[in-house]
Amino acid sequence: MVAVALLSAVALALVVLSLRRPELPEYPPTPPGGAGEPGPGPHLLTVDASDPTHWRYANLSRGQVLDEAADLEWDLAFRRFQVLVNGGTGFPGAGGVIDLGAVALGTVREVPRTGYQGMLVSGRDTTHALLDDWYSYSFTSHLLRPHKRTLALRTARGRHVALRFLSYYCPGAQPGCVTIRYAFVEPAGAGP
Repeated sequence: MVAVALLSAVALALVVLSLRRPELPEYPPTPPGGAGEPGPGPHLLTVDASDPTHWRYANLSRGQVLDEAADLEWDLAFRRFQVLVNGGTGFPGAGGVIDLGAVALGTVREVPRTGYQGMLVSGRDTTHALLDDWYSYSFTSHLLRPHKRTLALRTARGRHVALRFLSYYCPGAQPGCVTIRYAFVEPAGAGP
């Protein structure tokens, strides 16, 4: 009898916890074409990527979100939770990504000079292991949460950035707004 009561209490507690609305970081989208802040950063950029049929582009040097972009005018592209870097097979830019691990963005003073991986074409899919895995998804809460890691990114034109994904939610907990924080940094061994 005690075991049944204990089991019922645990089950009730799990149900109550699963109904609790978790705190989600929410950011309003950066206006398309809006000029970003000058300087090394850190900068905050939120791309409204909620349309599952349309890619949105980010130019990190200018801190801009673009609906359409010429070959070297974009560094990252977003569609829902999908992210592309402008580099690799079939891409005109020099972009690529390296995982720096669970380091705080503000502690990154320099990034590797080499070793960046661009997009890969595998059959009919274009993939990137790090960009395909920037988040974890909970099947119980159906929420997407960014991994707590910092990436080094080489932009389409060869600049270097330390970057973190912060959120996937627009105001009102609506999905599809990918928010990143990034700062321009020098590659290792770069000097005056």
